Amino acid sequence: MNLPDHLTLKNPADVPLDSLIRFVRTYEENITGASTYSREDILQETGIPGYRDNSWCLTDAADEVVAWAALTVRGGDTVDAALTALPGEHGEAAARCLLHRLLNRAGELGEEQDTHYGVSVRGVLSGDTVVPRVLERGGFVRGVTLGQYSVDLTEPPLPPALPENGLVRPVSSDADVEAVHGLHLRNLSKGPKTHSPELFRTLLNRLRAAGGVALVLEVAGRPAGYVLAQAGDGEGRVVELAVAPASRGLGIGLALTTAALADLRALGAARAWITMDTAELRDQEGLHRVLAIQGERALTHYVKQTA
Repeated sequence: MNLPDHLTLKNPADVPLDSLIRFVRTYEENITGASTYSREDILQETGIPGYRDNSWCLTDAADEVVAWAALTVRGGDTVDAALTALPGEHGEAAARCLLHRLLNRAGELGEEQDTHYGVSVRGVLSGDTVVPRVLERGGFVRGVTLGQYSVDLTEPPLPPALPENGLVRPVSSDADVEAVHGLHLRNLSKGPKTHSPELFRTLLNRLRAAGGVALVLEVAGRPAGYVLAQAGDGEGRVVELAVAPASRGLGIGLALTTAALADLRALGAARAWITMDTAELRDQEGLHRVLAIQGERALTHYVKQTA
C-alpha cells in the first residue's frame, strides 16, 4: 500500500518511548481536551510478548509518530489490536496502511495455527474522526462500548462496603493468579479476554512487579471478583475489573473499585481513570454517589471476523 512520501514505516520497538507517549497524549488531547496516557501504560503495552513482531508505526519528516498499531494474541479465536492515527491530511491513509498490516499479520498468525482469527480493535475514543471510518470501510462493526471515568483522589474515597463474609486482599500466590484468570474468563463483559493462562500470568506478574495493584475479593473464602490497577506520574488507572456472574448484584464491583482507588491514592495518585463496560454497570448513580467523578468519555471496540 502506497504511503505519502514524507511518512516512514518503522517498528515501534525502535522508536523512543517518549515519542510514542507524546503521540498518544496528543491524540487524546485533540479529541477530549485531556490525556490519560502515562509511561506506565506504554511500558505495559510494549512489554507484551511478541510486541516487536506484531506492531508498527508511521513517522513524519520530523521523526514524530503520526500513527501506531499493535496486535496481541491472547488465545481464543480473536486477536486483540490497537490502531491510533492523528487527524490531518494523511490521517486516513496512515490508518489504512496500518490496518492493512494488522489484518495481514492476523492472517499469517492464523495460518501458523491452522485457524482463522477474528480481529478486535479496542479502545477507539468517541470523537475520533479517522479510525472509525477506516475500520467501518474495512468491514469492521461496532462492538462493546466502555465508559471511562476520571475520579478525583485528592480526598480519600469512601471505604469499600463489603458483602457479608467479604474480604479484600492482595493477589499473592500462583493459586490466586489461577483463580483470578478463571474470573477473567467467566466475567460477562464483552471486552477482550486473555484466554492463554501463560500470557495472563505474565501480564499480571509484570503489573505486580512494577508496583501495581492486584486485589481479589473473597466471599466466605471463595474468590468473587478482582481488580488490577497501576499508578505513575501522579495519576492512576484501574486497568481491569471483573466479578463472578454468580456474585453480581452484591456490590462487589464497587467495593473492589474503592479499595483499588484507596491503594492508588496511597501510591501518590491525585486522579484515577476507571474503565467499565457500560452494559455491565448496574448502578451508575451509585458510582457517581460514592466516587468524586470529574469527567467521563467512551471507548468503543470494533470487530471483524475474517472467515
